[in-house]
Amino acid sequence: MTRLDRGWRGSPPRRQSRWLDPRGRHLGTWAFVANRLTGLGLVAYLYLHLAILSTLLRGPEAWDGLAGLFRNPVFLAFDVLLVVGLAFHGFNGLRVALVGSGLLADHHKALLMAASILVALVSLVAAVRIVLA
Repeated sequence: MTRLDRGWRGSPPRRQSRWLDPRGRHLGTWAFVANRLTGLGLVAYLYLHLAILSTLLRGPEAWDGLAGLFRNPVFLAFDVLLVVGLAFHGFNGLRVALVGSGLLADHHKALLMAASILVALVSLVAAVRIVLA
């Protein structure tokens, strides 16, 4: 092993890509990562929502044109995706809080399955209501 192959002060080299390696990850880890990603998505949606609401400052004509655009099926699909993200983030966040506090740490897989079922049910009901509205 040459000097360049070794880390700082002769320590063994660290694999930087190990953090991103999906192999060997547990289901709870993936749920935690998904919770973080949905949180970032919801924050992005919040800023987008505020930017869209700013069109109200331009008058009713600008808002009516934008409201017509939001009845497009592509935007309705994004509404369904928003509800899925909200439901997952909420139910999985509750699961993370219960497991992290130690109250139901032994039942984390069952809680993940229950949260998944609740997300599916809420998403299905919301999708039907959004599409049929």
